[in-house]
Amino acid sequence: MQRLALACLAVLVALPAFAADSLDARRQVLPNGAVLLVAERRAIPIVVVRVYLPAGSAFDPPDAPGLANLTAELLTRGTARRSGPALDEAIEFVGGSLEASAGRDGVTVSLSVLKKDLGLGLDLLAEVLTQPAFPADELARKVKEIQAAIRRSEESPESVAARALGEILYAGHPYGHPVPGTIESVEKLTREQVLGFYRAHYRPGGAILVAAGDVKADDVRQELLRRLAAWQPTAGAPPRPPQAPAASPTRTRTVKRELTQTTVFLGRPAIGHGHPDYYPLVVASYILGGGSASRLYTRVREERGLAYDVSSHLAVGRYGATLLVSLQTRTDGAAEASRLVREEMARMGREPVPDAEVAKAKAYLIGSFPLRMDTTSKVAGLLQGVEEYGLGLDYPARYRRAIEKVTAADVQRVARRYLDPVGYSSVTVGNVSP
Repeated sequence: MQRLALACLAVLVALPAFAADSLDARRQVLPNGAVLLVAERRAIPIVVVRVYLPAGSAFDPPDAPGLANLTAELLTRGTARRSGPALDEAIEFVGGSLEASAGRDGVTVSLSVLKKDLGLGLDLLAEVLTQPAFPADELARKVKEIQAAIRRSEESPESVAARALGEILYAGHPYGHPVPGTIESVEKLTREQVLGFYRAHYRPGGAILVAAGDVKADDVRQELLRRLAAWQPTAGAPPRPPQAPAASPTRTRTVKRELTQTTVFLGRPAIGHGHPDYYPLVVASYILGGGSASRLYTRVREERGLAYDVSSHLAVGRYGATLLVSLQTRTDGAAEASRLVREEMARMGREPVPDAEVAKAKAYLIGSFPLRMDTTSKVAGLLQGVEEYGLGLDYPARYRRAIEKVTAADVQRVARRYLDPVGYSSVTVGNVSP
């Protein structure tokens, strides 16, 4: 244990300074309205470029779940100049990667190449972003792949529980359907729908471009402007999704599966970065179930041996947030494990939290922040998130100060409000009776 602690300390010491008060990056708005952020990291000759667009599954038409995901999956499967295999061959020849994926809120196109191959990488990135062809044969193949992935996800209790909980918490909201859609909905999607979605949502307005690595800010700006000169704003931007409700009726669902263990998800709508309770809730969630020293881990797993895994997590999206408590346990211990979890959740709000426990949680949350930036890819991802949520380049300093200000009284207050198990819906997946 001592060797592990010393190793972790060595990693933290060896990390490049993430700037005590701000992220070391330049931010500028391009003529077409896209935001460009560049972080110069010269130590390793690798460049990561990410393009983020607000075009995730939250923008799916109500009758076409999975459309955003299918559109993103097809971006790298052919352009006006190259086929999908030709794109693969070009980027793999230089040992790089070029991928596109959709989430709930947005789509990210990611490029990673050596500095010497940045020109080729940016050519390919610009092609898939501005000239996708959406070939009919690739669409048909990709639909089958997505359907196969959905079928495989049915074998994962965690995936099944997450989908069911999303349907409960966000009924009637775009967050209520899974990002890939369903087997039935994906089957019905057409090339015309994909083209329509692309034209409506793949616009420079609202786009975030991030470059991190062995680059100069002025150089990468000029390279991107030259390749994206034709990518200009168009009229009639689609409306943004509504904010998810701050509360939802509690429901309980059991999904029968012939499994040797049981998975339980407890969840409720929560709050995002701009809410005054956000940072106290981050600390409270960590104390409850954020690691191996958390209350849930100690009582349910270590002391009682009732869970293979137990944790709590605050997941924030652009249009809503979820506070999730999850556990995996043997089936004959599921009822008792669930009871203990709920008991610990209630105790957080009922009894004062010791100052020492709060101090340890705060020390971890602040001390582990640099690990969000220990690779070039993580730097790019953090910059993207900071811009997406409007957190500002001084986010590291504000995060540290906000966590430092949290008191034991704050933790108990937010625990009483947000961790009361009475307000949680639940999903149980396993060989249990409804």
